[in-house]
Amino acid sequence: MNTNQAKHFGWSVVAASWLAVFCLFGYRATFAILKGPMSADLGWSQAQVTLGYSLMMLFYAITAFFSGMILDKWGTKPVYAIASVLGALGFYFTSMISSHLAYLFTFGLIAGIATGMLWVTSTVSVRKWYVGKSYATMWGIAFAGAPMAQFVLAYITKSALQNGGADAWRGAMQILAVIILAALVLAVILAKRSPEKYDMKPFGEMPAPTDGPEQAEYEWEVKEAFSKYAIWAAILTFLTSMMGEFLIWTQVVSYWTADLGWTRDKAVGIYAVIGIIGIFSMPLMGVVADKVVQKKGNEAKGRKTMLIIGPLTGVIACLLLLMSGQTVLWAYVACFVFAVYWAIVPGGVVGYTGAIYGRKTLGKIWGLATLIVMGIGPFTGSFIGGWLKDFSGSYTYSIYFALGSFAVSILMALTLPLAATPDVATTGHHRPRRAFT
Repeated sequence: MNTNQAKHFGWSVVAASWLAVFCLFGYRATFAILKGPMSADLGWSQAQVTLGYSLMMLFYAITAFFSGMILDKWGTKPVYAIASVLGALGFYFTSMISSHLAYLFTFGLIAGIATGMLWVTSTVSVRKWYVGKSYATMWGIAFAGAPMAQFVLAYITKSALQNGGADAWRGAMQILAVIILAALVLAVILAKRSPEKYDMKPFGEMPAPTDGPEQAEYEWEVKEAFSKYAIWAAILTFLTSMMGEFLIWTQVVSYWTADLGWTRDKAVGIYAVIGIIGIFSMPLMGVVADKVVQKKGNEAKGRKTMLIIGPLTGVIACLLLLMSGQTVLWAYVACFVFAVYWAIVPGGVVGYTGAIYGRKTLGKIWGLATLIVMGIGPFTGSFIGGWLKDFSGSYTYSIYFALGSFAVSILMALTLPLAATPDVATTGHHRPRRAFT
């Protein structure tokens, strides 16, 4: 395989991941728009409708672990293939429901399994192809599918609702089902296995040590990996950031409308800035992260630096939100800073974990980490935000909690070790492969 063919394979992996992230965040972005019409048409409370989303996130977290195992053993194609069918059926079957139990099955279980197959697979597949000085740039391009979904699919959903009657949400979901199926079938076509399957090395490897022969990459067992502090430090860094992030995602519009008295259209318009800026900030911050890695000369050290900076931007954004009552300008700036945070942390923690544990069994390791983080962080952050509003009568204290959560994430990031020592010493060498760097 020549250099151009190898680069084509790498870009195919990134494109497949972009499509997977687009579909994953498409589910999240459109739910906020669809839940109101669903509630009105079916006569359900907001709690009944939201329960379906909560179950989706629960099964998402559980499925993430198993999708990581499939990825390590059989590659990305079977994972994307299963997700394409279930992702389309999740929307389509939900468009046909009339009972709450059926809704919990179609949107909670089926969609939850589908979305759970997309996050770990997209992040790890890019990591298997791009390491060192290239990973963050390429993941930033792939992750730009998330804000693009928030912009494009939200617009399509709103248009479908405006052009229909009381049950227009059903037609909107059927449109989304077709889009999800088409996008993920294309992802299956584009997806590739690990570069070793094509007698290659990943792109972006740091210079090999000059004091001895190159050592074979150690294959970590999940139990052994989780016996080291490195993975728990990464989990806690990510978990505390997720608590703050999801609290902001679920509460900030209500903060602007209930506490500051802004109209909903004004608040939603400002909130959309995060998605628009994210389309550009994610690739750009990926380039910045890789420049930091090159400057540090050590990938783990560079990723750690970015994981300190990431939640720091979350703290700054929360402070700006608290100042947005003075002038709307601070709200726009806060959204800009949150878009920068979003571009750093989710991909950065995968990059750090990959730098510590390598690529061979990263799917299983990161799958279990995702199960822990996403099983706790989003629910806890959202719940505490709502509870603090009920307790205090204001969303202001929710913003303070998010600020504190980001601050704890910084403290955890400061403790991230730069290496993890295997329980058994590694021996042997890589079979010679042609590198394309």
